[in-house]
Amino acid sequence: MTSDGSDPDGLGSKNSLHMRAEGQTSVDEVPGDLVEVAGTIKWFDVAKGYGFIVPDGGGPDVLLHVTSLRRDGFQTAHEGARIVVEATARSRGLQTFRVLSMDDSTAVHPAQLPPPRTHVSVVPTSGLERAEVKWFNRLRGFGFLSRGPGTPDIFVHMETLRRYGMTELRPGQWVLVRFGDGSKGLMAAEVRPDGVAFPASH
Repeated sequence: MTSDGSDPDGLGSKNSLHMRAEGQTSVDEVPGDLVEVAGTIKWFDVAKGYGFIVPDGGGPDVLLHVTSLRRDGFQTAHEGARIVVEATARSRGLQTFRVLSMDDSTAVHPAQLPPPRTHVSVVPTSGLERAEVKWFNRLRGFGFLSRGPGTPDIFVHMETLRRYGMTELRPGQWVLVRFGDGSKGLMAAEVRPDGVAFPASH
């Protein structure tokens, strides 16, 4: 999960730890390299079964797996919530082993989040129009909408969905969208559920 490959705490040298799977360590298999981390929930997706913590002291995000979360009595984690965990080094970075505490008083609804900084925002130039989801990949975090044959596709980013309380799109699904001109074509600035069920076109 690290992007720069750094290992400031020297935890990467301890490779005697053997776990059955990501987040599946039992209480009897307490790692010897636990480090306490305090931070803020960046995002957490129950459907995916994981999310990430932004550490207060900086550095790479810490993976938060649903297994460790629920084992310690928490059902989910909300963006913006304060959390204190014990984490262990894995091959791709730190991963939560135990949740010590979580404070939801600072959590915010996705629509209340500040403008996203992970991608370029766009000023809408259209009204609220109906469009069909042409393609969407949650792992890559983006997809495309179509208003019909002969119209240019509209790029939609996962961060835009989260701002309006949505977590995914399915091909063939209809949504309401406001869009504008991005650097590489039309880009969604606002996406909302259409509320009308349509059969998938494929």
